[in-house]
Amino acid sequence: MSEAKAREHMAMLGKSLFDRGLAFGSAGNLSMRLDDGFLLTPTNACLGRLDPARISKVDESGAHLSGDKPSKENFLHLNMYRERPRAGAVVHLHSTHSVAVSVLDGLAKEDPIPPITAYYVMKIGRLVLLPYFPPGDPALADAVREVAGKHHSILLANHGPVIAGADLDAAVYATEELEETAKLFLMLRGEKLKLLSRDEVAELGRRFPS
Repeated sequence: MSEAKAREHMAMLGKSLFDRGLAFGSAGNLSMRLDDGFLLTPTNACLGRLDPARISKVDESGAHLSGDKPSKENFLHLNMYRERPRAGAVVHLHSTHSVAVSVLDGLAKEDPIPPITAYYVMKIGRLVLLPYFPPGDPALADAVREVAGKHHSILLANHGPVIAGADLDAAVYATEELEETAKLFLMLRGEKLKLLSRDEVAELGRRFPS
């Protein structure tokens, strides 16, 4: 995909996420890998009103090359790319149900949402929950980098998900799957659940590696 088409595609998917209530205000950011750097949504930009020509472009080190100033959370994206060289895109949202799960007390760091459905396992793999860090804190960048090599889906406590995918469509689809599963998880709290077994989860992992 050319850079021009990548910019248009990012704006289109950003509007889709915004129009469906998965992003709001200026919260959330998207990125895509290019042959010569990365595209990243600008700081304080609304995903529903992205101007393709003003989307930020940064190099491998995060230096600003063109477009508006990149999101202050660009380090989340860059550290995912550094640990996942085959990732083509990263999505970070403050989507309501995922954030709601992230503030629950007593969740396990590994698999904070249990394997409720096959599609959750297929799209998300093994979710990992990181502790709370203030937005922009360099310690958050280190925490993300520490787990990104093993997890393409990360939930930041009191903040939201960061998910990498082979391309932007895949990353968006996975983020949507996490949001819907988080909604189910909240709806079912207190109920007796019949979860997928370890063997069933392992079989999905073999057939649909994330």
